[in-house]
Amino acid sequence: MSSSPAARPRLVPVTSATPPLPLDHLEPVSAWGGSSRVLSWVYRPTTAGGIEEAFALARARGLSVGLRGAGQSYGDAALNAENVCLDLSRMTRILAWDPSTGVITVEPGVTIRQLWQYTLEDGWWPSIVPGTMFVSLGGAAAMNVHGKNAFKAGTLGEHIHGFELLLPTGERRTCSRTENAELFHAAIGGFGMLGCITSITFSMTRVHSGLLDVEAIPTRTLDEMLDVFEQRHATADYLVGWVDGFGTGTSLGRGLIHQANYLAAGVDRQPAQTLRTAHQELPPTLFGVFPKALMWRAMRPLMHPPGVRLVNAAKYHLSARQGRHHYRDSHVGFAFLFDYIPEWKRAYGPGGMIEFQSFVPAAEASRVFGAQLVRAQRAGIVPYLGVLKRHRTDPFLLSYGVDGYSLAMHFQVTAANRARLWALTQDMGTVAHEAGGRFYFAKDATFTRQTLADYLAAERFQQFRALKAACDPTSLLQTELYRRLFGTD
Repeated sequence: MSSSPAARPRLVPVTSATPPLPLDHLEPVSAWGGSSRVLSWVYRPTTAGGIEEAFALARARGLSVGLRGAGQSYGDAALNAENVCLDLSRMTRILAWDPSTGVITVEPGVTIRQLWQYTLEDGWWPSIVPGTMFVSLGGAAAMNVHGKNAFKAGTLGEHIHGFELLLPTGERRTCSRTENAELFHAAIGGFGMLGCITSITFSMTRVHSGLLDVEAIPTRTLDEMLDVFEQRHATADYLVGWVDGFGTGTSLGRGLIHQANYLAAGVDRQPAQTLRTAHQELPPTLFGVFPKALMWRAMRPLMHPPGVRLVNAAKYHLSARQGRHHYRDSHVGFAFLFDYIPEWKRAYGPGGMIEFQSFVPAAEASRVFGAQLVRAQRAGIVPYLGVLKRHRTDPFLLSYGVDGYSLAMHFQVTAANRARLWALTQDMGTVAHEAGGRFYFAKDATFTRQTLADYLAAERFQQFRALKAACDPTSLLQTELYRRLFGTD
């Protein structure tokens, strides 16, 4: 529950006259995946002034500050052991909305769920969404999230017009592509280490229906899945592939692709109905009977290699038997598969889970992802879930984007496999790095400073460190992820 002395930098001398922080703010804080937990002094400001007060409070006691949105990062990106955790989840105001243009300004704690509920009935959907709607917009910008349309719409940062950034020095900067442009391109994807976003303005996407046209496409191998992606990404609005990590030999990488496209104006005869919030809400029960809130308990007895192998095989063979088929789904139903089962992460057990995701050029995807799957199988630590996506490059300083693919793999963490799992991720990371691969801070839980140095060019690394020194000269902003990858100052 505690960190090493090196992970707890003292920013100013602390004397016996310095009053301690109150114990009623000391709380356990967990990585979303549950694989790591710390104790932190948690503060929940409601205004930018409250953020400034928390900065001053931490500085006076020689503590660092870690920013936390909705706490949806899989690893330690929002953990700050024995220091201050600034939870922004109470800053949830919609500051401006123009339904004629789809441009909206929000506070950082607004979640994607709150966003689409506010705009969808006006005919606007978030341009970029990850696999869950419970991510905060401030956190999504800080991590520069992507979705199932990354190959076409890019990352969230590409849809951001600008934001207000509160620096640890107390200075407030307006950042856009024309004003403080260097800071704009570094703070997006800079995982909250340069300043705290207090408001953010971005564009939504016009939709003419609350429904999507969806096609399910079973594929027998990883190569076949990649071929389908290449054939279809020019005409698809969304593409995502489910990969069965237990497939071996001629079935390595077998799975199921879902392609989705927006409906053109006039196709949906009842758009006012399908765009209603009530039409989009996920049902609380399975088959109208079993409460989904209890589903993780029903899943837990199967969360071991033989159980998941059986479930994955059944899913694949059922989809293969059904073949290619079309149906219509709501935006929420298609976008947020992870939200169908509340607290599904708890099914992994007390050790939690981590996600390993690497991004590699298109020409290397088959070889790299195939090798990663084989190495995981040989190590006896098979991913329970694999998700394939297509991507494009972006202009941000700490970009993970490539003109290629990513494969995200979910791994169960146990006391028995933890050390071997961390070693496996290093091994798989090396395979990706040697092919020109990149990695994603929102998903990372295991990489080292050397991993970062391997893929992040020295010029970009030094540029980020220079901005960090200018915006945060005492390194007030730190998290476990920052110290793990960038070291302490």
